[in-house]
Amino acid sequence: MRNRVGRGLIALGTVLTLLIFPGATAMAEDGQTVQQGTRSCSMYVNSIGFGAYCSNGQVTYGSGAPIPTWRERLGNNVFIPCRDMEVPKGIDLPKAPAGKHWVLRLTIVDFDLDSKDGGKHVHIERAIVPVGEEEEDQCPATGYMSEFWDEFHNQYPAPILQVKPTYTPRVNVPAYFSLTPDSSYILYNQSNPETAQDLYWGGSHDLVMRGLVGKMVVDPGDGTPPFTCPMGVVPAGDTDGYDETSDPFTQMSTCKHVYKRSSANQPDKMYTVKLTITWDVSYWIGPPDWNPLGSAEVHAVQRLPVQEVQAIGG
Repeated sequence: MRNRVGRGLIALGTVLTLLIFPGATAMAEDGQTVQQGTRSCSMYVNSIGFGAYCSNGQVTYGSGAPIPTWRERLGNNVFIPCRDMEVPKGIDLPKAPAGKHWVLRLTIVDFDLDSKDGGKHVHIERAIVPVGEEEEDQCPATGYMSEFWDEFHNQYPAPILQVKPTYTPRVNVPAYFSLTPDSSYILYNQSNPETAQDLYWGGSHDLVMRGLVGKMVVDPGDGTPPFTCPMGVVPAGDTDGYDETSDPFTQMSTCKHVYKRSSANQPDKMYTVKLTITWDVSYWIGPPDWNPLGSAEVHAVQRLPVQEVQAIGG
């Protein structure tokens, strides 16, 4: 049975404290570059988040005038093919050489200035390199080049754990675990969520990225082995797999644990529950399917009190 993500938030007070401990991983499969429509996008996923850096040509100005080439858009300016970005969080790097710092250098290569969108071979190459003042001057972020670049990126939300039937488990009563939808699913397709500008111009979203928690490993903190919970999202209006009209002993969800002892003898009278959350990231560049980009793990700790009282009331 596929455990489902809950649709309601619970109020977490001082009793439940969630701490997130992201790891450090490299870009999934060294990242991936795709080209679709008028943009070439270099995507990444790691233990902090996911996103894309894109170069683009604008398809239309909406005036009916002929679409200008890149050279025409440049005018008398020089095309600067590279741009330095902040290294995505979650990538562990050694100390940079003296006088330098690490950057994510993106370079537009194989471009054709006499085309309207950079040409059919244009794409982005990515390298994490140490730069000093001299190297920085090679890729100035001049204003006129800004329209040729776009980026979007997103961090994973802090996980919000739901525990049913009550947020304080009872001894010998199954406790069911899930994550709220807001902390287990991201759909991202805009460089600025406050505007209507999508990653591509055109009649549709030509690149959309999404992150979804595919599974959650729970170490309940009472000395018993960890267990794995398949995760996922469901249509609006569905539930988290916990039937409120049924008792805790007859649920279909398998993401559960039965505590045999209270947490009275634990530090702060709470068990330390460790979570390993796997984010699966995909992208979409047109129908019919989503394309997997990679996965990353995020670690969190939940402090959870367990009471001796065996009744399941609030």
